[in-house]
Amino acid sequence: MEIALHCEQRGAGEALILLHGNGEDGSYFSAQLDYFSRNYRVIAVDTRGHGKSPRGQAPFTLEQFAQDLKDLLDSLGLSRVSLLGFSDGANIALLFTLRWPEYVCRLILNGGNLDPKGVKAGTQLPICAGYAAASLCARFAKGAVFHKELLGLMVKQPHIDPAGLRAVRCPTLVIAGERDMIRQEHTRLIARSIPGAALAILPGDHFVARRNSEVFNRTVADFLAKTGDEGERAP
Repeated sequence: MEIALHCEQRGAGEALILLHGNGEDGSYFSAQLDYFSRNYRVIAVDTRGHGKSPRGQAPFTLEQFAQDLKDLLDSLGLSRVSLLGFSDGANIALLFTLRWPEYVCRLILNGGNLDPKGVKAGTQLPICAGYAAASLCARFAKGAVFHKELLGLMVKQPHIDPAGLRAVRCPTLVIAGERDMIRQEHTRLIARSIPGAALAILPGDHFVARRNSEVFNRTVADFLAKTGDEGERAP
């Protein structure tokens, strides 16, 4: 069932869509909104059930979030955009690109993963424990149901076949922090599996876009500038 996603828009020109991570909202990208709105129409989206966007009744899955994004783009009259996704936002961006490639001229994946095993054990094990606890509490407390849903996204999703990434034809940049919670070999697998993808491992952790925004923004801006014409020509 379609819902009206909340988004913040700044700037004008080519559309650059920002997709935040699990449990966050579009404000995560405050440094990117300020920086990229000088040259682009930047749209920071609140995912279903996050920030100011309603939960709705549809399944709480990354695939549904990708459908929500398509509905939003259609409502805004946008049929050709660049996507920048962080963490689960990167996973949503990738799922969207695989399903609706004609919408995407350039793709930036920051801290994404193809499956839960891509997350380092030191991070994933506490998430699994939290999900188990939230699942138990949700039987008795309605307030725990949404917490269970959030953690469930990280425990159960995504499941993307690396071989399927050969279908991505738009210019792609894969970014992670040197101390990311995503295994570096997993990040490299993503970049290696997408034809022609560029890879940037930046100083910082999983939250490099916020905590090292100057380097992150410059890396993304260079990629966008270098691939502008190519992105417009991509099928």
